[in-house]
Amino acid sequence: MASKRVLLLGGHGKVSLLLTPHLVARSWHVTSVIRDAAQKDDILSMVDGDHRSVDVMVSSLEDVKSKSDAQQVIDRSKPDYIVWSAGMLARAGGKGGPARTQSIDRDSCIHFIKAAAETKSISKFLLISYIGSRRTKAPWWTDEDWKGTQEVNNGVLKHYYAAKLAADECLTAIASGRKDLQAIILRPGLLTDEKATGKVRLGRTKARGSITRGDVAAVAAHLLDSGVKGWLDLLEGDETVADAVKRAIEDEVDCVEGEDVDSMIRRYA
Repeated sequence: MASKRVLLLGGHGKVSLLLTPHLVARSWHVTSVIRDAAQKDDILSMVDGDHRSVDVMVSSLEDVKSKSDAQQVIDRSKPDYIVWSAGMLARAGGKGGPARTQSIDRDSCIHFIKAAAETKSISKFLLISYIGSRRTKAPWWTDEDWKGTQEVNNGVLKHYYAAKLAADECLTAIASGRKDLQAIILRPGLLTDEKATGKVRLGRTKARGSITRGDVAAVAAHLLDSGVKGWLDLLEGDETVADAVKRAIEDEVDCVEGEDVDSMIRRYA
């Protein structure tokens, strides 16, 4: 079977750097999109010299202003799968403020989602979001969980929340109209740089908690190599990554539960 090709958007991010070797280990080919050529060596250093399995494309996501712009990147890389791991929580307080957050985390991401949906060779789109990206209280959350989430979303993460929510809902809506597109929205809690533990809680978790970037990368790779789709919340826990993904599949977990998917479809599909 031919090796799968993965377009990794936001290739120099901390999660992306850790994700790259997981993808290469599956004998997949990775095109890592970065904004600065000086970042290339950091990408290649993650794959132990296996440079034939990784291409580095210098292309700023901030310059993607339309679906056509996104399509050009897709056409150059010819992926089977797309992973959006750009922006992340660092962007919420990063350089450029709200305008840059909207430009990258919302607009550019949505352009790639729409372009991917019209590219029939693309069968999977994995979007790394965050656990608080939702409009309503998750049915399994406590009132305290929801109160804390709202405080963060309406406060320090106000603009990031709006941008990520729009992208999450767009992917959900568009995937509903293209059944052969496996849309995976991975929603980690607070990201840390501690060593990966290999133990996680995936699916219906509490609203607050942390997870190492290394564990996020491992889970993302496993999800991309599985048949799971939908929204999946992620925190540190006591299951192995493989067991957590297996359970999510068997239990048909989708944390979009409680959200108004029909409304998403009306807005984006």
